[in-house]
Amino acid sequence: MARLYETDFYAWTQEQAKLLREGRLAAADVRHIAEEIEDMGRTEKRELVSRLEVLLAHLLKWRHQPDRRSKSWRLTIVEQRRRLRRHLHDNPSLRAVLPEALDDAYGDALIAAARETDLEPDTFPATCPWTVDEIMDDDFWPE
Repeated sequence: MARLYETDFYAWTQEQAKLLREGRLAAADVRHIAEEIEDMGRTEKRELVSRLEVLLAHLLKWRHQPDRRSKSWRLTIVEQRRRLRRHLHDNPSLRAVLPEALDDAYGDALIAAARETDLEPDTFPATCPWTVDEIMDDDFWPE
């Protein structure tokens, strides 16, 4: 079973699903199933960080280049807030890792904002200047 995991992942997934549905746990590749389930959880956290990164980059651009604000920036902020709310609704336990995810995302958002605005990275605050509640608030627009 482990060989199939290494050589044909799709076939392995189908076989494991069949074994689990049939209740044949002793025949299942439990070690690799557990690894894949953990990977799925990490994927959900990466999605959270990625959404926060896009949102934070646009909030930074909004704050630091008011003369270049556009409909596109505004709609990206609105969209990312919606997608974050939906992601957190679907994965409520991710709320517990929001502070850590925010820290992870901010570093990348700062780089993205500097790249997209042509401003120096040290133009922006070294740490995120907003709370999670502010970031998620539809009425919050940093000035």
